[in-house]
Amino acid sequence: MEKAKTHEPEISVEERLRALYSLQLVDSEIDKIKTLRGELPLEVQDLEDEIAGLETRLGNLREEVVNLEKAVSKKNNEIVDAQALIKKYEEQQKNVRNNREFDSLSKEIEFQNLEIELFNKKIKEFTQQMDEKKGVIADSEATLAERKTDLENKKAELDEIISDTQKEEEGLYNKLDKIQERIEERLLTAYKRIRSNARNGLAVVPVQRDACGGCFNQIPPQRQLDIKSRKKIIVCEYCGRILVDDEIINESKV
Repeated sequence: MEKAKTHEPEISVEERLRALYSLQLVDSEIDKIKTLRGELPLEVQDLEDEIAGLETRLGNLREEVVNLEKAVSKKNNEIVDAQALIKKYEEQQKNVRNNREFDSLSKEIEFQNLEIELFNKKIKEFTQQMDEKKGVIADSEATLAERKTDLENKKAELDEIISDTQKEEEGLYNKLDKIQERIEERLLTAYKRIRSNARNGLAVVPVQRDACGGCFNQIPPQRQLDIKSRKKIIVCEYCGRILVDDEIINESKV
């Protein structure tokens, strides 16, 4: 004989509303901790990104300076080689047999002198580029040192806040997990969607002075009675937030 299948008892609308409001309270407490941290996590991330960018830039600039130094050294060697050739050609001119050979050597000497002028011009250009890059390096190093100090201070400030709130936050997330287990997936998804769209993060709000506690628009008397009856989940027709009555509010705590 086939055994009858067992089903978990269906959660009532009232229990769902209580679970949703409890979830809202815990989420709001977590929001307070995040507000306490403020923009610090983003500021820390931005500083870390800026520092990484500066270090990459400095690495590239230093490499460019090294390459320019090598280029200057190469041109200096080429000048030495050109000067040696000039000396060689001048010695050869002393032993020429005719004017044609002398003129030919003179042209070689003239060419090497022009080469030396060009090499010196290049050395001047490379040296100017090096000086400019070294100036940028000095400025970037100063900026990098400032940003590292800023990062150290921001991290210390953030670490202090995290240290003060970590235990509380872990406890709140544990509560959050337990409450979410009591709420069906479809309803939990709707709650998260409403919460993400709400400016203050409130997805579940009370009826206060005959108005929605989220957008403050008036709620008709009959709709207020429906909310108090807890027979179905009712949302504000203006802002879409889930509405609960005073009794649930007063009985709930984080």
